[in-house]
Amino acid sequence: MKKKDKLALIHRYYPNAITTIDSVNLFIDFVEGVLDLEPSQVMLADSICSDDVNSIQYPARASEFLGPFKMGGLDGFPFTGLTGMAAFASHVPDEGAVSIYYGPHIGISVEGKIGEIHRNGQSHNSGCCGAAKGALGKLIQNAVEPGNMTDMDYQMNTIEQILLLQKERVLAAAIPIQEATEVIYEAIDQRIEELVAKTKYNCRYLILFGAILINSDSGIGSFNEVRKFVVIDLKTMERKDFSNMLL
Repeated sequence: MKKKDKLALIHRYYPNAITTIDSVNLFIDFVEGVLDLEPSQVMLADSICSDDVNSIQYPARASEFLGPFKMGGLDGFPFTGLTGMAAFASHVPDEGAVSIYYGPHIGISVEGKIGEIHRNGQSHNSGCCGAAKGALGKLIQNAVEPGNMTDMDYQMNTIEQILLLQKERVLAAAIPIQEATEVIYEAIDQRIEELVAKTKYNCRYLILFGAILINSDSGIGSFNEVRKFVVIDLKTMERKDFSNMLL
């Protein structure tokens, strides 16, 4: 399938998405051209789902950065918390930058079905993100109990509680799994901002790169639709929005 056909498939649901490969290339161009840094001066952390498809579809050129430090658990929520944030913040080159790439993921199969993909070696499609689909299924069945958090399934319970807080919004949506993904993105973004506010970085810049990560079948790859691309100058604490540079 040609690139334009792959994008047409994804653009049915995410009209501003680009390939993750293009996202990384644009990001590296930005780091070198705007921040005047080398990728080797940037400590990358990601808070994306631990789903194996995200490792399979992780762009190879991202290895030019330091890291990545893994912050995310189910559907990308930053479960490593303050300890994780402080840990990788202490690994950054003094005059370099911290970059945090974060957000939930969702699948779109080659048939155009949202919320699922065809994985290598399987005879049928499977959920993507499976945790989001599972939490949504329980939400539809009124099976999510307010405040229910268990040691055995803490991460899944967290996703369930995030959706429960926006139950009416999610269930009223034309495509509930897509709306659930937006709700989860907002929760991740809020938590990342909270963690950042409580963390000290001994470097020049902090880059916040929030997106919806879109997976598809093998051979089609993955895509990003940017939600936030902000650079904070840690000397002046000035925030600048550069989102238009990754579109």
